[in-house]
Amino acid sequence: MTKNGPRYRTLSSWLKEIFGEPVRKLTLDAGLGCPNRDGTLGSAGCIYCNPRGSGTGAQSRGIPLREQVDKGIAFLSKRYRCRKFIAYFQSFTNTHGDPGKLSRLYNEALQRPEVVGLAVGTRPDCVPDPVLDLLSDFARSRLVWIEYGLQSVHLRTLNLINRGHGPNAFFDAISRTRARGITSVAHLILGLPGESVDDMVETAVAVVDAGVAGVKLHPLYVVRGTALEQMYVAGRYSPMTEDQALEATLSVLEALPPQIVIHRMTSDPHPEELVAPLWMLDRGGVRRRLYEAMEKTSFRLETHLQRRELDSRLLGYETCLNETKK
Repeated sequence: MTKNGPRYRTLSSWLKEIFGEPVRKLTLDAGLGCPNRDGTLGSAGCIYCNPRGSGTGAQSRGIPLREQVDKGIAFLSKRYRCRKFIAYFQSFTNTHGDPGKLSRLYNEALQRPEVVGLAVGTRPDCVPDPVLDLLSDFARSRLVWIEYGLQSVHLRTLNLINRGHGPNAFFDAISRTRARGITSVAHLILGLPGESVDDMVETAVAVVDAGVAGVKLHPLYVVRGTALEQMYVAGRYSPMTEDQALEATLSVLEALPPQIVIHRMTSDPHPEELVAPLWMLDRGGVRRRLYEAMEKTSFRLETHLQRRELDSRLLGYETCLNETKK
């Protein structure tokens, strides 16, 4: 946070523009699983992926979806004094199911009038047209956005992390999503094995060019019980230092136009699951130092085109797309 407020478009400010008051996300777990784990595409999952998923784990604890909504509203309304909420299906792949089942789940989460929107986290290779048509129907009366886990636009990286799809799956999904008037958000992981800051910036440029409305940045960390932990223990992967993560985050932010909504910039690992890097446990300090770095570098999102050689990044983007055609 700078003296004059954030120098980027935050999710909270975007939601307040739409609804005229603060809006909070309800993190929900529908227990839908992942095609890269249940055998549809594979069984190992991505090398960094927590076997329990990235959400609350509420479904595995037997907490029904409606109860998750009720408890979330009670907690957030008391803590933040807000009256409106977004139902956020976070854990695993939340379009992984037949449209009838998904319709029931989404409707259940939207029953209360305080829930004014729907956010769905998923994979770009798991959005068949009938599911997009379903979400388009919801978007007629509610705010709806889809969060696509891309992580990187580079085919070599996607193969290395066992993502199970290439960059073209993302661009196809974004095209079909935009054709239905649905807002899309790209998840990008910073610090993936073998990637430079320029690689990360090329990914940011590519998703903007594809037409996303927002991005969510996740500096990579090592979770217990993952293939990435095995790489780390064997000395085949070294996490970013905090300074390296700050540099990568600022470089990516500078590559984004001012209208892009930044849904998040930091990672929040569970302390009991984190192997490395341990500096991520100081969540408040990391955010504070990120804002301080913006001040020290005279960070200005408006001048990103002047401060970067965009043509060279687009050339790298076109090169990585050509890789997918070989």
